[in-house]
Amino acid sequence: METQTKQILQNALKEIEDAKSKQDLFALNTKYLGKTGEISNLMRELKNVPVEEKPKMGAILNECRQKIDAEIREKIQKFDEEELNKKLMNEKIDVTIPVKPKNMGTMHPISLTQKELMDFFVKRGFTVRVGTDVETDYYCFEALNVPKDHPARDMQDTFYITDDIVLRTHTSATQIHTMEKYKPPIKMVSTGQAYRVDEIDATHSPFFHQLEILVVDENVSMADLKGTVEEFIKYLLGEKTTVRLRPSYFPFTEPSVEADASCPKCGGKGCSLCKGCGWIEVLGCGMVNPKILAEHNIDPKKYAGYAVGVGIERLAMIRFGISDMRELYENDVNLLKQFK
Repeated sequence: METQTKQILQNALKEIEDAKSKQDLFALNTKYLGKTGEISNLMRELKNVPVEEKPKMGAILNECRQKIDAEIREKIQKFDEEELNKKLMNEKIDVTIPVKPKNMGTMHPISLTQKELMDFFVKRGFTVRVGTDVETDYYCFEALNVPKDHPARDMQDTFYITDDIVLRTHTSATQIHTMEKYKPPIKMVSTGQAYRVDEIDATHSPFFHQLEILVVDENVSMADLKGTVEEFIKYLLGEKTTVRLRPSYFPFTEPSVEADASCPKCGGKGCSLCKGCGWIEVLGCGMVNPKILAEHNIDPKKYAGYAVGVGIERLAMIRFGISDMRELYENDVNLLKQFK
């Protein structure tokens, strides 16, 4: 067996030396070192070798295997180096040729507005809460003081998955989840998608984004609400922006107001963006209805709160002078590349 092993090694080294390609070497590796290769076959014959000679023959076979493996690897490396050198010689780059400018991606105006608003509130100590797009009827309506026969449901008609499971019409449901899990003081901000059965036109879409703000603590008043609203609107639309509050109605706040901002395009003089009135409606807000606080084990005699709901698309349209909401969803590169 020793003589046979030496002959196999001699033959293998000769064939490796004569190999013309890596494919030839792969074939030789299979021929000599594969599961049914010549060395493997000899390994299986060790069982027939006398016990006292097995260690010696085992060592000889292992040494033979290692030499063949090493020679094959070395020859493969040689072929790789030759191939690389050939490529380096033939493939040249002319560094004097002008480089084509790269089209860098930018943030979508909705994402940009969303991010800047979240940054604003996080820096002021607000905790980010994450809601879900799919809610129960209870969290979307009833827990917000909108019972099944309430007329406000007509304005917020949504998509029903079952009689009790809906796509949320607003991010306000996150308020309820937060009040259930945490006790005052609460200082929360949340953002996400909302859904309503709306016709698609220049100012409406069945899919849109909202930002939700909730603060519950002792001695919270309308003054705190007004200060918060004014600060973040001026942060987003400019320090020269004027904010006014108008009485309104929402079932989950009492009193309720809507906030208007002076038109950033004309400064309140009247233009096509504000439809000549000088003001643009921005958001709805108000003091949290004491009934909702009480239903979630928060003492309305000790605590008060305010809530704000903001349409992200509306703010993005005002900020960037976009007149048609549909443009935000068309993925038009000519529109999107304007925003940084």
